[in-house]
Amino acid sequence: MKEGIHPNYREVCFVDLSNGFQFVTRSCVNTKETIKLDDGRELPLFKLDTSSESHPFYTGTQKTVDNMGGRVEKFRNRFARAAK
Repeated sequence: MKEGIHPNYREVCFVDLSNGFQFVTRSCVNTKETIKLDDGRELPLFKLDTSSESHPFYTGTQKTVDNMGGRVEKFRNRFARAAK
């Protein structure tokens, strides 16, 4: 393997700012802050706006829009009055 071309993977703590959910995984993201965990480890900290714990798609709170039919159905409904 070539030297100096691979990223520096290390354990990083990611924190979801919307609900405080934390998880640790290996990453090469650049961080400026650190956090001390309950087990005594001090890890680099990366703050997220949204994670799988707060995103509507993953939490099941996503709303779907019902279009009430397609284009042809809308056309027929609109001009049904004119045909009579």
